[in-house]
Amino acid sequence: MTFPRSFDRLLESVIDANRSWEAGWPPVAPDPAQRLDPEIWAAATRDLSERLRENYPHFHPLYAGQMLKPPHPAAVIGYLAAMLVNPNNHALDGGRATAALEKEAVASLAHMFGLRRSDFMGHLTASGTVANLEALWVARELHPDLPVVVSSEAHYTHRRMCGVLRMPCIEVAATPDGRLDLARLDELLAVRKIGTLVVTLGTTALGALDPLADVLERRRVHGFRVHVDAAYGGYFRLVAGSAQWASELAPLLSTGEVDSVVVDPHKHGLQPYGCGCVLFADSTPSKLYAHASPYTYFSSPEHHPGETTLECSRSGAAAAALWLTLQGLPLEPGGAMAAGLDLSLRAARAFATALPGAGYAVHVPPTLDIVTYYPERPSLSAISAASDRIFTAGEQAKTPLYLAKLVVNADVFASLHPAIRVDAATVTLLRSCLMRPEQLGWVPAIVALLAELALGAPGV
Repeated sequence: MTFPRSFDRLLESVIDANRSWEAGWPPVAPDPAQRLDPEIWAAATRDLSERLRENYPHFHPLYAGQMLKPPHPAAVIGYLAAMLVNPNNHALDGGRATAALEKEAVASLAHMFGLRRSDFMGHLTASGTVANLEALWVARELHPDLPVVVSSEAHYTHRRMCGVLRMPCIEVAATPDGRLDLARLDELLAVRKIGTLVVTLGTTALGALDPLADVLERRRVHGFRVHVDAAYGGYFRLVAGSAQWASELAPLLSTGEVDSVVVDPHKHGLQPYGCGCVLFADSTPSKLYAHASPYTYFSSPEHHPGETTLECSRSGAAAAALWLTLQGLPLEPGGAMAAGLDLSLRAARAFATALPGAGYAVHVPPTLDIVTYYPERPSLSAISAASDRIFTAGEQAKTPLYLAKLVVNADVFASLHPAIRVDAATVTLLRSCLMRPEQLGWVPAIVALLAELALGAPGV
């Protein structure tokens, strides 16, 4: 989405509102050391604007690559409005107004996931990585001698953060289509007690959903905690209950029963980076955060956000951006946010359906809005060579098309596509995240460009 001109007046209004607020105090002369010649700032701004043109066009439907898109214009307005004050949502001294906005926005996220207990806990973080770190830290503190278990398709941040926390991490194989292999999990549970199992709802590679309901059944027997990494796929819970998607997105409907969950509003939530969120089903972990601070938490007897966060300084502007976005795009099934997600799901399926007519085969049918595919060639090495060429040629074409790549182990690929000759240890595929609702209408154009690229990139 481009920034609409109709929002220009809102940019002016938040600047005017900030000046009006500042005028309520005695005037202050700016520090002379910071009063540079306006021409210097003008030249530097022109240079910055030119440098920023080097970015990929994440706003455009022809960017069909990574998990990237601009924030909603409302989020930009909200961020700017708070950034002019620069609140810190650690203590109420630093972010009294934005701490309240964060509390309301986080409650909306918890409600979206079905976390309805009055004592749920949650807050925004700098990223999904930090949010998962916090959830794993809680896992370690509650079960210090027991391992965390992750799928082989879980994001690498879990293994990395377990290393940071010096806690054991066991990897369980995934099925070829990217989901936690329940048979392998059962084998592990038969011989080892575990503390926390990480369930991924929206894997980075394929957008796959682990079988959460089946995991919860095993929790009732074995007593482990369940942490859900829904950094990418969490917002799709808004459409998971619809008749069209209920079967494919069923795992998302069980999130109300988990112990903790992470989501990234800076992905499908239309927020600027960085805006992650960690949620806990109840206040049990609050005791783990207890700490004394001789210089904060004195401005109010109310709860200060920093009393139950691992991060100290946190952006109040991120909270304002999310809160303002939710005023026009509430997290409700059937609402505008859900409608956009529905379009992305439809775009992914229309894209996958059209690919065979353009000389491509789908690797794994999409569950969310991530499509993995490859140029039709007889061998792994030929597929990899053609994928590499198409990836590069797409960006350099007269009408550029921006894609992403995915490397898959040969045995995993061969189990799904046995007719392809295995002559390499891995194979490079193409991958597209169709995160923009507008991409549904652009599917024919994208497929036509891919057809041209396929013809121009013969295999070896």
